Amino acid sequence: MKELRIAESAGFCFGVSRSVKMAETMLLDGPCASFGMLIHNEDEVRRLTDLGLRIVHSVDEVHPGEHVLIRAHGVPPDTITALEGKNAVISDATCPKVQFIHRIVEKAGSEGRFVIIIGMKHHPEVEAIRARCGEYVVVEDSSETESWLTDHPEKWNDPITVVVQTTQTKNNFDECVNAIKKRCTNADISDTICFATSKRQEEAAALSAACDAMVVIGGRHSANSQHLAEICRQSCENVQFIERPEELDFSILKKFPVVGLTAGASTPAWIIKEVSSKMSDEIRVDEVLEEVPGTLVTEEAVEEAAAEADQAVAEEVAEKVSVPVEKELSFDEMLEETMKNIYNGEKVSGTVVSITGTEVSVDLGAKYSGFIPTSEFTDAGIKVEDVVKVGDTIDAIVVRVNDIEGTAMLSKRRLDAAKAWIDVEEAVDSNAILEGTVVEENKGGVVVNVNGVRVFVPASQTDLPREAELSQLLHKPVRLRITEVNRARKRVVGSIRRVAQAERRERVEKLWNEMEVGKKYHGVVKSLTSYGAFVDIGGVDGMVHVSELSWGRIHQPSEVVSVGDELDVYVINFDREKRKISLGYKDPEANPWTMFTNRYSVGDTAEVRIVKLMTFGAFAEVLPGVDGLIHISQIADHRIEKPEDVLRVGDVVEAKITAIDEEKHKISLSIRALLNEAKAAARAAVAEEAEDAEAGDELVYEVNADGEASGNAEEFTEAAEE
Repeated sequence: MKELRIAESAGFCFGVSRSVKMAETMLLDGPCASFGMLIHNEDEVRRLTDLGLRIVHSVDEVHPGEHVLIRAHGVPPDTITALEGKNAVISDATCPKVQFIHRIVEKAGSEGRFVIIIGMKHHPEVEAIRARCGEYVVVEDSSETESWLTDHPEKWNDPITVVVQTTQTKNNFDECVNAIKKRCTNADISDTICFATSKRQEEAAALSAACDAMVVIGGRHSANSQHLAEICRQSCENVQFIERPEELDFSILKKFPVVGLTAGASTPAWIIKEVSSKMSDEIRVDEVLEEVPGTLVTEEAVEEAAAEADQAVAEEVAEKVSVPVEKELSFDEMLEETMKNIYNGEKVSGTVVSITGTEVSVDLGAKYSGFIPTSEFTDAGIKVEDVVKVGDTIDAIVVRVNDIEGTAMLSKRRLDAAKAWIDVEEAVDSNAILEGTVVEENKGGVVVNVNGVRVFVPASQTDLPREAELSQLLHKPVRLRITEVNRARKRVVGSIRRVAQAERRERVEKLWNEMEVGKKYHGVVKSLTSYGAFVDIGGVDGMVHVSELSWGRIHQPSEVVSVGDELDVYVINFDREKRKISLGYKDPEANPWTMFTNRYSVGDTAEVRIVKLMTFGAFAEVLPGVDGLIHISQIADHRIEKPEDVLRVGDVVEAKITAIDEEKHKISLSIRALLNEAKAAARAAVAEEAEDAEAGDELVYEVNADGEASGNAEEFTEAAEE
């Protein structure tokens, strides 16, 4: 082994580094628990447990009220609920990139989308993701993806959301996605592989292709470390996957001239340094670096060279590879760094370490403990927990320093306001749209708070009618453009109207471009005329003719609608050039003719109301919106000179339906038919009564062989004699 090349991105990723730092901060206040292994590295976990970190694997192991740290992989929501049930103090170290996946699958679940998760089925990160899904499946590779798709053809056209475990390889993700794209027509694919993971994998691929052997450092249970080893094996046959320096096999490494070194995201820097130091002991770094000018060297390699050789050689090497040489700080220098002073008005950056009901505590990495009043985060009823969380990095301005107590009052709002002034000044030139909240009604206008900057909007620029009350805008969010800025006078003028007008123009053009006959809109009645109603359907007015307002007979639009009414209308026709639209309002399902044909047939009797008398007959309303004609010959059962001889407008009579013209929507009615039927029924009743009477007067008797009569003959004779 003559040359050692170290990957630039080896070691802790942001999420792991953040969770370890949070654990160290918590342990300063005493022992606490980590739900599951904080990271997949036994040595680092052992270091933290020595400091007082207790590893628990179930809620039952957590003590009531105990401080619990959620690992970077995250946990299912029901675990959080169970921990809250034990009054545990929870600090969430879930990697923000993993939390981003949680939001994707939660949104998919709320929309009824099926979720495909590409990742290791039993990995804690995947378990936390799938616990937030509705319907889902976990696939580990392309063959498993193909198999699942073949078995579930019913899902091919369903809405599907695809996410991937943050530590998966790009190659595996691409292969799975290609299989999904071939079958699924409605797939929303999110590449959620961590950028740091992708970069680490790319470096590993390039480094392994250029080296004779590779050493990969990582935990046995670390998914990203395993993937690094897999990637290295694709380009290099000689790969050693180790957890600690003692596992290095130099008897093999000595055979290869160039050896590469990389490490997984859960590998701490101190282990990487131990391994690289042990490997460096086998070679002379100064000779290697001089002989191979193209060697990939990192800051760690330069530090090793400086330790082995003199400072001049290290500086020469650093100049070749464009890596600055960092001088190792002494203990006194490091102590001085943490004891530096901060001053009022200074911009500082720190990490949120705790949140109480009154303040947010910030670790500034100095001798001062910073705090920001929670009131700066809770405007408009917002909860502080929704804005900032423990572990977040936050920038602020120093407001007041207390050297005696060692505290510094900070203000995030002031810093945001300073940035907002810059945004406001730039918005004048860029014509950008800004957002704010109306906080005050002023003489002649309103005041809008734009990230701490007060912007005056004249009444004429509020986009309200002249007679409208400005107070209706109070506490409402608005969008505006800046028209004037005078920082010296702290004067900023804006216009809500300009934004509203531009947005209206865009809406109008979009509406006209998308308009179709039959398309439905929800609109508001703007005005009424004698012939119809004008309805605003989104910046464009259309006219509903009086005949389209109701299936029934009306004389004025005001009988049906009023100004301000909200209506569901549809387009009957339109002229894009003349900007004219004819709208319909009548509900097709309430068509009176359809209701009539569903209820009546020829031969049925209906109760009708006389609505109009003509010389040739009378029109009668069968149902609201459906009239029939009673011809003059069908009004009475005798000849009449005119309909008025028998009928009056408003009379309600019964008539028989004698004919229905489906095509022309015409109905023929007859009162006479019912009168004739009544007469016929009366005559039939009289005849029946007569027959019954005659039957009582008949002589019914029998004569035997001797000529003697029997039956009612004798009764008849007796009656006759009497």
